[in-house]
Amino acid sequence: MLTEAGSKKRASIHVPHGREDLQLHDRGGLDVFECKLAEFQERLQKKNRTLKKSLTVPHLFDGIGDAYSDEILHAAQLSPVQWTTRLTEEHAKTLFENAQLVLTTWTDRLRADTGEKFPEKVTAFHKQMAVHGKYGKPCPVCGVPVQRIVSAERQFNYCPDQV
Repeated sequence: MLTEAGSKKRASIHVPHGREDLQLHDRGGLDVFECKLAEFQERLQKKNRTLKKSLTVPHLFDGIGDAYSDEILHAAQLSPVQWTTRLTEEHAKTLFENAQLVLTTWTDRLRADTGEKFPEKVTAFHKQMAVHGKYGKPCPVCGVPVQRIVSAERQFNYCPDQV
């Protein structure tokens, strides 16, 4: 049985028949593990958006989304509202490295939690996360309360002292 826990009811199931069918569902996002820093930075700075928005656009990057973008930005000590065109090369490198680190860490952690089983409960909120879903709670690095910006249907969770 497959159910959708969210209230928006946006889930769908597609059963592709072969590689050509599968390609129809490719949004064109860049895989941060299969690209070089220059490709990452070029994709990131193609349009002037906030870092949070850019990391969560599936046409730009694969598999990041709201939760991991918060964690990546926290680890990189970058503001979610910083404009991509104002990002220095050093900050782009830090963001790239932390994107790989955070995604690897969470992939390993979630695999260890589920083992060989199919995950019973899939959620973007985990108690081990540093800032995502932690509004008002202390930052694990500095102890300052995590802040939140709500814009449309998105939340930006961040530590004001870590940016």
